[in-house]
Amino acid sequence: MQLQQTLKKSYSFEGKGLHTGRIARMVINPAPVDTGIRFRRTDIGEYAYVDALAENVSCTARSTTISCGEASVTTIEHLLSALTGMGVDNALIDIDNIEVPILDGSAKPYIDAIWNDGFDTQDAPRRYIEVKETVEIRNDEKGSLVRIEPADEFSYDITIDFNSKVLGVQHARWEDSVVYAEEIGTCRTFVFFHELEFLYNNGLVKGGDVDNAIVIVEHPVSDDQVERMSRLFNVPALKVRQDGYLSNLRLRFPNECSRHKLLDLIGDLRLCGGFLKAKVTAVKAGHSINTTAAKAVRNMLSRA
Repeated sequence: MQLQQTLKKSYSFEGKGLHTGRIARMVINPAPVDTGIRFRRTDIGEYAYVDALAENVSCTARSTTISCGEASVTTIEHLLSALTGMGVDNALIDIDNIEVPILDGSAKPYIDAIWNDGFDTQDAPRRYIEVKETVEIRNDEKGSLVRIEPADEFSYDITIDFNSKVLGVQHARWEDSVVYAEEIGTCRTFVFFHELEFLYNNGLVKGGDVDNAIVIVEHPVSDDQVERMSRLFNVPALKVRQDGYLSNLRLRFPNECSRHKLLDLIGDLRLCGGFLKAKVTAVKAGHSINTTAAKAVRNMLSRA
């Protein structure tokens, strides 16, 4: 029998939000049995709580936001993914602004801080989320799919296809034999170069830079365009490599982008309320369809 786990101590993080650009200070604390993952907006009040549950999802525009009353927390998916991948059942997260810090664009900073300390085992069995029938969400316009099927063991499979010559079609998988902390949690978010100006002008990626995202250059761009983006995001002049990535990085895996989408999927599906014991298959998935699938699981469980 797998018992619940929480953190051995509190861990502090500080940094800017990817989309708002606002600096947030965040502390991940141990929490009692059956707390689940709960956020508290300390800048709003002592009791400004938001539980990480699918029914609290309020926005999925380029990240996942949850809300309860006046309190909202956005870009929660990397943190939820890290806690799930490391096997944390219960945590209280204090944050003094609306957006979780993007840090390096992956779950690695959480893993680096927490993993080696281990976890406190709690005197209660883990509450697995088990489905008795298949949940399938489709978006035929986008060609996207999330399917959650009954299974004795968990597995997540994802396929991404952006019709990109640089990325191609990529796959990634998480199951018990795959060490999340080493093979998934370290993979960074990504964006296409041609999206950057549009996103910025629409109030997003204000905290983006070349230290927290992989930038993919799908179409030919001029030196002037690269220089303009460099000024926009206040980073040194960059170049486009022959393989279609900006010159600031080295990929951690050849399929780092699909692994990051898997990281996101794991985080979004934690909104089911616990650890899924199911077979998850996703194609061209994103925050909207991921969280819709989590809501469908929650609804199905409420009827059981």
